[in-house]
Amino acid sequence: MKPLLVALVALATALPLCAQSAAQDRLENSPRHHEWVAIEHGGRTLHAVVVYPEVKHRALAVLVLHENRGLTDWVRATADRLAEEGYIAIAPDLLSGSGPAGGRTKDFPTTDAAREAIGQLDPAGVLADLRATAAHARTMPAATGEVAVVGFCWGGSQTWRLALTGEELVVACPFYGSAPAEADFSRITAPVHGFYGGNDARVNSTLEKTAAAMTAANKTFKPVLYEGAGHAYLRAGEETDATPANRAAMEQSWTRLLSLLASSAQE
Repeated sequence: MKPLLVALVALATALPLCAQSAAQDRLENSPRHHEWVAIEHGGRTLHAVVVYPEVKHRALAVLVLHENRGLTDWVRATADRLAEEGYIAIAPDLLSGSGPAGGRTKDFPTTDAAREAIGQLDPAGVLADLRATAAHARTMPAATGEVAVVGFCWGGSQTWRLALTGEELVVACPFYGSAPAEADFSRITAPVHGFYGGNDARVNSTLEKTAAAMTAANKTFKPVLYEGAGHAYLRAGEETDATPANRAAMEQSWTRLLSLLASSAQE
């Protein structure tokens, strides 16, 4: 192989590793208990990772819904961070059974392949997976029986869709995820607190209509736009080359999210 080609291949291989290094470091060094669970429902096996906090009391369960990249190390590390703050974090791999040879996210050769598979998922099947995950979370012996949900990008949109089923949630926190254009917002039982990058017109263009629909249904929707931040800023803000706006939005969003979860857990 020619030297230039070797260098390009090495660079292409190294970049994803650099982007994931912080997440990998957190996962490798976490003192918390991580376990994979198989949730059986409707003749299907859904795999999910559960991260437990180191606390004496029962804890609020938080569903962590992944981006359109699948259940990556970053999502698992985010679940670990929530557990560090005292919550049971459960992150379903919604690509379970859709990977090569019936595998899940880890079995796809590239994130592009996972992204393509996400686009082919049956929406009704995804909702069934989410409701099964919520039901499982309520029955965990270490949990309080209440459930919150946090989702990112594609998972942010799924956060809305789960809330719209009438699922009993204490709070729903979609990150840069849009609600369906037409929906029965009266079915939502929980307050919805949205997190959006200021420089994300594709998603933000839907917010005015969603806010009006939520107001008409007498439901709580509190979106916050973080000036200068782009789509997926929570992940991008953790990278070593993060823009100041993405990093500030990431830090402010974590403070806000943890405050919302703490308030919900006390109610």
